[in-house]
Amino acid sequence: MSASSFLKALKAEGLTVVQVGDWRDHNRNHKGPWGPVHGVMIHHTVTKGSARTVEICRKGYEDLPGPLCHGVITKDGKVHLVGYGRANHAGLGDDDVLRAVIAEKALPRDNESNTDGNRHFYGFECENLGDGDDPWPAAQLEAIERAAAAVCRHHGWNERSVIGHLEWQPGKVDPRGFSMRSMRERIRDRLK
Repeated sequence: MSASSFLKALKAEGLTVVQVGDWRDHNRNHKGPWGPVHGVMIHHTVTKGSARTVEICRKGYEDLPGPLCHGVITKDGKVHLVGYGRANHAGLGDDDVLRAVIAEKALPRDNESNTDGNRHFYGFECENLGDGDDPWPAAQLEAIERAAAAVCRHHGWNERSVIGHLEWQPGKVDPRGFSMRSMRERIRDRLK
């Protein structure tokens, strides 16, 4: 989907969208291909403060240049678009998981890191400390549900096309504080 279609799909799902800078052309496409895209990956940021979180996700770190996702979902339920195209969010993950996402089947346990996820997934970073104690406000959880559903609706995917980083790459724990199973149930119900 084009950047314009991405924006339109998010707005059509009832989300408040904030466009940050040159997000449509801000990407890592010079480092590798973008696509074919097969799913949506959900993360937590391990940050506090919406403005700081959006800035980090847009610019990245010294060792990991931005964008670190396509959209940042802040605690107030807003989706801040920071990039479009290849983004540094998924890293290497399990090819068996990718095959399950493509087939929209139950996910196997991730046990290897042999496949470029930055090529194959839309990424949403969600503002949260990721310590299991930082709350997930209802507005933010609903925005995660709506954003993932918007992308799935556009592509004709079901809820099994949405995964957490912890389901993709061994050793990852995000998102922490809610289960991807419960989020997929919410997405499934929204897509009906």
